[in-house]
Amino acid sequence: MKKYWLFLCLAGLLCACAQQDMKDTLIVAHKGEMESLDPVYSYDGVTHGLLINVYDTLLKFNGSSLTDLEPSISTQVPSRENGLISADGRTYTFPIRKGVKFHDGTELTPEDVRYSLLRFMLSDVSGGPSSLLLEPILGVSSTRNDQGEIVVDFKDAAQAVRVDGDNVVITLKRPFAPFLSILARWSYIVSKNWAVQHGAWNGEESTWKQFNNFAKDASPFFAVTNGSGPFYVARWDIAAKRLTLAANENYFAGAPKLKTIHMMTVDEPSTMRLMLETGDADVAEISTKFASQLKGNPEVVVYDELPRLRTDPVIFFTLDINMEANPDVGSGKLDGNGIPSDFFTDKDVRLGFEYAFDYAAFLQESMEGRGEMAVGPAPAGLVKYDNGFKRYSFDLEKAKEHFQKAWGGQVWEKGFKFTITYNTSGDMRQIATEILKRNVESLNPKFKIDLRGVTWPAFLEKTAKRQMPMWARGWVADYADAHNFYFPFIHSQGRYALSQGYSNPQADVLIEQAVSETNFTKRNALYKQVHNLMHDDAMQIYTVHPTGLWAMRSRVKNFVDNPVYMGIYFYPMYKE
Repeated sequence: MKKYWLFLCLAGLLCACAQQDMKDTLIVAHKGEMESLDPVYSYDGVTHGLLINVYDTLLKFNGSSLTDLEPSISTQVPSRENGLISADGRTYTFPIRKGVKFHDGTELTPEDVRYSLLRFMLSDVSGGPSSLLLEPILGVSSTRNDQGEIVVDFKDAAQAVRVDGDNVVITLKRPFAPFLSILARWSYIVSKNWAVQHGAWNGEESTWKQFNNFAKDASPFFAVTNGSGPFYVARWDIAAKRLTLAANENYFAGAPKLKTIHMMTVDEPSTMRLMLETGDADVAEISTKFASQLKGNPEVVVYDELPRLRTDPVIFFTLDINMEANPDVGSGKLDGNGIPSDFFTDKDVRLGFEYAFDYAAFLQESMEGRGEMAVGPAPAGLVKYDNGFKRYSFDLEKAKEHFQKAWGGQVWEKGFKFTITYNTSGDMRQIATEILKRNVESLNPKFKIDLRGVTWPAFLEKTAKRQMPMWARGWVADYADAHNFYFPFIHSQGRYALSQGYSNPQADVLIEQAVSETNFTKRNALYKQVHNLMHDDAMQIYTVHPTGLWAMRSRVKNFVDNPVYMGIYFYPMYKE
């Protein structure tokens, strides 16, 4: 019935499209759901894969390159050679392009850029992306302390990001090597006047705290946008999980060839494949299990083994589980029918799970060899792995030994019951949890694990509230640097460490040292120390670094993939 409903929706969509020239229209079937169209709120790949098409940034990547940057809203890429980066590596000057129009027809100004950067930092929504700019510019990962009290002085932010004539000048707290790469992905520029008119922060010191860490529903543009990018959001049907983009005919670099893009969430992998084969979708984020079959279809082009800066899936333990009205912890006691809130604080429990995962089988059988077995959080290349980086292997005898010692023998004697959670569109995450469940339950008939898939918005909410005892998730790089993996995974203020309730002060110090170090060999040595601390703490189960996969109808042309985009940049694409 679910599939039938989906095709009814699709039929309605196609009827609407029939009145247009279909060569100007792209239908995209993807996994996952968008959370909020406010750039400062969401931090998921699906949403930001969309937003790169709606909002311009100061700089952009040249095609698929991770290092070659081009001007965008800034007319130049700052460097020491052109005098736009200061000798001490802290001050960056961006000349702002004139004549750029927002989607509402108003002209973009340097003040809009400044406002956008300040709002991105100072909104600092819990679980949001603000730390990406807060860390290099203000030297902090959050505007709040552990008690939720605001600790950032507005004057510091205002002085760090300022307008000087036609330029925006940014002064960093310290040299930060990947800063330009961050701006090329995360400096979304919104219209200040439009934002204020819609009820957003007015840009003043006296009011900014009122807009710090706002709720999703409190965003004045949760479902509306006004960027200057090549497309604008024409409609977002949240209930139907469909969004329509329309071409910005006044785009400063020239109007897009595609005039309409329909994006839809499709949870069922076989349905997505069928849509692509029948031509009901032009682009599909298909499951790897269908790749070989589709490669024989002359009407479909499979872009396989695409480079990715990705670690996925990773399985996480929550140290202080939120037990309030929590169905995932059973009885809430270590009595064979549940687990207590501190169940995973026992290291032997965690080690039991680490050794119970069949890493090689998952890569070769479930992933069909698409990717590399993960050693740590960062893909090889960002870190140079050697034998000094510790790693876990599949060993059920060792797993059994640790479970027998856990909680003074009570785990082995009484058993446990709890739920591991994954998001419904994460098929590989589901398979990884199934492998872990099967292996752990084979050790002791008293070990009982349930698996549950939840929608992406619910998954994010449960993660933030620490409601899930164990959960499978992944990470796609925000920018091409090892810091972007070690910080969110291991630093006490990082996204995943916070969600786990994990903190290792020694690791924090080493991560802070590494990001300021420009010598690769020295940085690598620091990350090795961090890596081994995490290994010894056994806080996360790393599985693979997968490659990417998109499939498209053969008439779709000029697809350019960039690992940092998290989605597809539609501007250069067209249909024959």
